[in-house]
Amino acid sequence: MSKHIPISAIVHTYNAAEHLDECLRALAPADEILVVDMESTDDTVAIARRHGARVVVKERGEHRLPEAYRDFAIHEAANDWVLVVDADELVPTELWKFLRGELERDDSPRAYLIPIKNYFMGKWMRCYYPDYILRFFNRVGAHWPYAVHSRPSHVGPEIVIPASRTDLAFVHLANESVGRTLTKMNGYTDNEAIRREKGFSPFKMLYEPGFRFFKTYVLKGGFREGWPGFIHAVHDGIYRFAALAKIAEKQRTQAGSDVERDADRILNNSDKKPC
Repeated sequence: MSKHIPISAIVHTYNAAEHLDECLRALAPADEILVVDMESTDDTVAIARRHGARVVVKERGEHRLPEAYRDFAIHEAANDWVLVVDADELVPTELWKFLRGELERDDSPRAYLIPIKNYFMGKWMRCYYPDYILRFFNRVGAHWPYAVHSRPSHVGPEIVIPASRTDLAFVHLANESVGRTLTKMNGYTDNEAIRREKGFSPFKMLYEPGFRFFKTYVLKGGFREGWPGFIHAVHDGIYRFAALAKIAEKQRTQAGSDVERDADRILNNSDKKPC
């Protein structure tokens, strides 16, 4: 007789009503669905409760990233095995079968790297696949750091699901448009600038953006994706340049700006009476 090990599915939300219904329907095989919401103002909480999810509302404050409460969420879950899902992602039925089978093994690893399909301008971007994400793991001894696109640390071995198993890949429902990626870029590069500030050199702005474009378009095969591949490769280069430029701006501001010096000179001179 096979043993049943319970799984908690965790979803972080903020105004996530657009895709949440589909996301939660695909999580029906979970033993628990835990939604950690950051004070949504749309129908997110109502949709979650309609699917029988346990909802915990956390104060959003200045937080703009789901990573702010991911460590809280994995330890708030009722079960040790957790599957962490974004509100615009789908977990395929075949992946549920695969994970259940893995947990029946006596030598099951402690974490699983899962491939994900990303889309841009309506096209599955194979140049970014498998883009592995560590989202299924045993939470005992695990910790999720607060940093953009961070991954959890965990105890024990991990396994990589083969990229050839496209039937097991998460599906990213967000069909990213040019406008949406540009909107997101500003917030993401703010956090990227903080992460990359150590070891920064202004000379990196001369070659890193170009290499980022080359890596995406040539090395990863973005050229095979037509115009969407070219446009996204250019975006990748701009993304890297924006993050580095923000670090350079911060360092110059800390050293004092020309406008401050000119303002000080004018104001100091204005205190002197003309002869």
